[in-house]
Parts: sequence; structure tokens; C-alpha cells
Amino acid sequence: MTSHFLKINRFTIAVGVALAFSAAGAAKAEDGEYGVLMKTLANPFWGAMAQGVADGAKEAGVKYFQQAAESDQAAEPQLNLCNTMLERKPVAMITAAINSTNLLPCLKSAQDAGIKIVDLDNNLDQAVLDKEGVKVTFHIGSDNIAAGAQGAEYLAKKLGKDAKGPVLVIEGLSGNITGEKRAKGFADKLKELAPGLEIVASLPGDWDRGKAASIATDTLTAHPDLVAIFCANDGMALGAVESVYAAGKGPQVTIIGVDGNSDAVKSIKEGRLNASVAQLPYLVGKQAVENVKKALAGEKVEDSIAVPTLVLTKDVIDAGKEPMLQYVK
Repeated sequence: MTSHFLKINRFTIAVGVALAFSAAGAAKAEDGEYGVLMKTLANPFWGAMAQGVADGAKEAGVKYFQQAAESDQAAEPQLNLCNTMLERKPVAMITAAINSTNLLPCLKSAQDAGIKIVDLDNNLDQAVLDKEGVKVTFHIGSDNIAAGAQGAEYLAKKLGKDAKGPVLVIEGLSGNITGEKRAKGFADKLKELAPGLEIVASLPGDWDRGKAASIATDTLTAHPDLVAIFCANDGMALGAVESVYAAGKGPQVTIIGVDGNSDAVKSIKEGRLNASVAQLPYLVGKQAVENVKKALAGEKVEDSIAVPTLVLTKDVIDAGKEPMLQYVK
């Protein structure tokens, strides 16, 4: 199965490439070049997406330059990076915004300059875009509500539709549409499938592993009979895993993350994290580049492109029969 998973040194290369482009500053872009702005490359999820962009660009025969913020909470620094990229006058900007509003000034300027804008990983709220008069060429990513719902489906199947007990939800960064949709998808589907599983707390973990660990510890103290934790990303899920096992309650609490990143895969294979709804970020990055090329050529591209998600468990990984595993990086 190791052939299915990207090695860590490739993430290191991706980070190095991003830094090299960043150092280039506001140098003029080459003709037809794409600008790619990631949230961060400190998270293996975004490293896998960066690799998808790289492979997609190579196959499509296009050039791009890439930058990323230091963390997925650095909203203002990301806006500064966006403005710097804009000075290079790319033909398209593929952007993974940290929240629904932080890049709006830059995106407005890009639109005025005739640059095509892509919402990478569905981080922009369409209602906000409409209000501000910003039109993106297309949104691409997984259906985050559906991803949350898949987490609930897995939990209901594992524990049974008649299961009872307290459940904790750890959300993403407050105000981030991605985390909000995942939490909502999970909560709504869990209520439908297993109403006896009661969500006793739904708290923002800010995409932070340490904060999620603290929330899990506090919730276990308040609810020692906790049966499950759903986290809006894998980093937070791994923080919850640490707390649950430190409390000696590993077998009692089912923990589910979202992303399917390399660290989560390792934890699942070790039998610690129970499941992750894999978003296939590699495929998101690759298809983003492919569809930008189509749009620039005047071909029809859907306004919203949904990349499938896959519930990763130890059984699924060990069996190795799921075709989409080839995109889990």
C-alpha cells in the first residue's frame, strides 16, 4: 500500500518550490502563467494539493508560480501575498482563501484586471462574493456538507442506529465556511441516522492540533462517557486522538477526521484514528489546473466542480481495492 501514499520528502520539495517562487517577489510573470495561492504548506493536506497542481501543470504544459502563508490562520499575510502575486499579472489566480473575506480586496483587483479567479477547495462563500460583486470562474473542491455527512454515516454504521451517548464536534476556524459546512453536514446527518447520539458540544478548534487536544480533554472531563469525536480536519483529529489515549479511553471513543492526509493515514494504519473522510486534495489541485486551461481556451467549465470524497478506515487501506486510493497522497 505504500505506493499509494506520497512520501514526506515530496512535501518538503513542494515547500521549497513555494519558497523559491515567494523569493521571486513581484517579478513579471511569464506569458500565460498561472498564480497559485495556498493557505499554507505546513499541513500535508496542502502539500498534497500542491503536488496535484505541479503534476497537473506538467501534464497540461502550463507554467505557474506558487506562494503560501506560514499558517492557515495568517489571514492578513495571505492577503499581502495575494497582492504581490497580482503585481506579476498572471492570466489566472487559483486561490485557497483562509476565510471567506480576507482575499476580497485582492480578488476585486484581479477581476478588474481581467484575471480569471478560481476558488480552490471551496473556501469562498458565494453569498459574500455576490454581495461584493466578485465573480469566480469556478469553485473546486469536495462537497464539505457531504463530507461531514459521510463522517456521520460511518459513525452510525459503526455504533448502530440505536446507539446512545455524548458526541463532541470540533469545528475549524471560526467564520471559515469550510469547517462550518463539515460540522453542519455531520450534525444534520447524525440526527437523522442515530438521534440517540447527542452532540453535547460543538466548538471551534481553529484547525489547531493543540487546541483540539485541550477541547477533547475538557469534554472528556465533563462527559466521561463520551462515545465519539468528529473533527473538521485531520490535524485536530490527531490532537483528539492524543487526548483520548492519554485518558485511557482509546477503545471507548470513535474519532473521525476530514482530509485523508498522510499523518492521518499513518494513525489509521496504526489503529488509533478510526476514520478520515479523505478529500483527495491531490486530485483537487490537478483538476483545478486542468479546468483553468479549459476556461482560458474558451471551453465550457462548470461553475462548481465537486471532487469525490472517500471514507478511509484501516480495513479500506489494508484491502487496497478502492480505486480512488491512488489519489490519496
